Amino acid sequence: MNEFPYITEYVNGVFARERKQWDFILLRPLLLVMYFVVRFVSFPLKFVLHRWPLGFEAYLIDCCMAFGMKYLARADAAELFMRHVQIEPLLYQHILRQQDAPVQSSGVKLNTIDGDFSVDSIRTVLDNRLTVGHDRLSYEIIDRFDKQAFLQNLDYIRTTRPRDHEELSKAVLEENRRHSLQLLGPTNVVMLIVMAITVLGDLDTTVTALNSFGSDSVLLWCVKRIYAGDEEVQVDLDFFMQEVANRGHYHSSAFFSNPSQYLYYHIVFDEVVYDLLRNTPPAAGDA
Repeated sequence: MNEFPYITEYVNGVFARERKQWDFILLRPLLLVMYFVVRFVSFPLKFVLHRWPLGFEAYLIDCCMAFGMKYLARADAAELFMRHVQIEPLLYQHILRQQDAPVQSSGVKLNTIDGDFSVDSIRTVLDNRLTVGHDRLSYEIIDRFDKQAFLQNLDYIRTTRPRDHEELSKAVLEENRRHSLQLLGPTNVVMLIVMAITVLGDLDTTVTALNSFGSDSVLLWCVKRIYAGDEEVQVDLDFFMQEVANRGHYHSSAFFSNPSQYLYYHIVFDEVVYDLLRNTPPAAGDA
């Protein structure tokens, strides 16, 4: 029996194991306090001294993320992060499907919705600016999404499934298994990534990253339309209608962002939707 019935068995297992670890019990409270202090100090300074990118910010952010993933993250955290990097663009590809349009592939590594999201090594992460590129996907889907096109293709979308993320390389996880001290779980890894963005990013990049959740509301709307009439699915999806994640994203202030929403509202939401679309066939209906 899942601890939380509206999320997947995989995510329930990851969180159940994490709550028993020392870093969740002792380090997480300290990082929460530290993050809010750092944010309170850093944003006024950015507003005056570092409003626009100087060119090195994205690389430094990825250096911090890559170091943590290779040497500090536990296997569960590294796997959850890699799954998210690959699952999110696959979900966006799915809701952009059009029956008569060929499947597009930009071939761009780790960037753009139609890019290549295989991750073979830590060097791949660094060379392709994974962190900032991933955050920009949320803005790209909003720019590309067409409500009428989605509704016209709704019956077709119901007959398809997102691509299997296991087809994409996760060879980078071998580096984690070989080198990591296995110290930090998903919650603390996400908090440290958020802190690195907050400290190292310019004002524009940081606000862009911390407000990259408008796409969740678009995805939720689409999935509720796909499963219209399925009461059981609708009840589960209602648990992801938090105000911050889905109805408060217009002109959001970085001062009110919460690191927990990155993990619990965003990453878990994508896991739930992906599992639903892969394993629960929608009923046919009128678009």
